[in-house]
Amino acid sequence: MKILNLGSLNIDRVYRVEHYAETGETIQARDYGEFCGGKGLNQSIALARAGAEVFHAGCVGPDGGILLEMLTAAGVRTDFIQESGERSGHAVIQVNPDGQNKITIFRGANGDVTPSYIDEVLAHFGPADMLLLQNEISHVSYAIDKGREKGMTVVFNPSPINDSIAQCDLQKVDYLILNEVEGRQLAGTDAEDVQTLLGKLQEKFPGAVLVLTLGSRGSCYADGEEILYQGIFPSKAVDTTGAGDTFTGYFLAGAAAGRTPAEAMKYAAAASAISVRRRGAALGIPSFGEVFQEMQQLREKE
Repeated sequence: MKILNLGSLNIDRVYRVEHYAETGETIQARDYGEFCGGKGLNQSIALARAGAEVFHAGCVGPDGGILLEMLTAAGVRTDFIQESGERSGHAVIQVNPDGQNKITIFRGANGDVTPSYIDEVLAHFGPADMLLLQNEISHVSYAIDKGREKGMTVVFNPSPINDSIAQCDLQKVDYLILNEVEGRQLAGTDAEDVQTLLGKLQEKFPGAVLVLTLGSRGSCYADGEEILYQGIFPSKAVDTTGAGDTFTGYFLAGAAAGRTPAEAMKYAAAASAISVRRRGAALGIPSFGEVFQEMQQLREKE
């Protein structure tokens, strides 16, 4: 199975701070770094490092050479990426001493994805392939519709949640991969209980496989026939940026390779645990060998 990730390509500007800035407050950053990122790029790199055959499509600006280099080095096919006259997208990220983050995104060239470009890219894929989308590019609703028309397995990570989500026909999505905040927003509920939240989501999206990440509480999988829970692997967080993208990439690589949902969730959890120990979203994504070794070490301790 080929995986087409039609997704964002960003330059992350990361500031390490003692605390998040409050309204009207000026704070001094302890450190600053620039990294390759964007949910699209991160997920493509996670897919490739997990062993999947992944093609990335999207737009970069004249400053986007570093993004293409990062993807190519990870084994991602970049044949379909096009250059825009707009600057590449970027994110401003505050990371606190606990490794938690607050993120502001500028769309940039990610907003130059057009319906005609989507048609051109999708012409190279068919029913045996997977289409992965996030909500950081333009014309996501069009891509969902066209992916379904071609019979592809459509996967949507609806992040960030904004008004454009309302334009998307989520009944055409085969997999919804989201965190609990996004889940509550899509389900229209304030429920903190995971079972209640899952029930609401299943009621609203009966045809979709749901993969819900729950932070320190782990993750869960629901496909209408079974519900699986996966705990987190022990890890001291340095930077949680990109942990969800690492999870998504490893889970989908496992699904594409024919692993059971339980196996795919376990590999995804282990990969995510490794990623939070490292700085930088894309740089922190582990190789499959590292994830396998992590799981072996944990089995030996049991």
